[in-house]
Amino acid sequence: MREVQAALVAIGGVIAVSPLISTPPIGPSRRRFVNAAALVETAETPPQLLARLKRIERAFGRRRGRRWDARVIDLDIILWSGGPWAGPGLTIPHVAFRARDFVLRPLAAIAPTWRDPLTGRTIRQLAALTG
Repeated sequence: MREVQAALVAIGGVIAVSPLISTPPIGPSRRRFVNAAALVETAETPPQLLARLKRIERAFGRRRGRRWDARVIDLDIILWSGGPWAGPGLTIPHVAFRARDFVLRPLAAIAPTWRDPLTGRTIRQLAALTG
């Protein structure tokens, strides 16, 4: 959990943070994961923010190349105030967020009325569908 706290400090511009929740892994990893959502204010474009998040992951010891494996930290952009966005290596909203309770539950704690720009549903509505 302290890695999450340290990552939030490294990200900066954090306006709100959800409670931290412990969840079982997806895929072959054996350890549980700690998940959270943060609302971040930044002037960066989505690709600039993603590049910075990946640098933070590397600084925390994350190594690419092993999908679904245990990792120290995994930072994703789930939604963006600019609406949908797509480019090489990045799609916003995150492609799988609507089906992931470990994303929606924390997100609902800090932005329950934020609307998915593709479905029009609020985060609270999406969370109710997965929970």
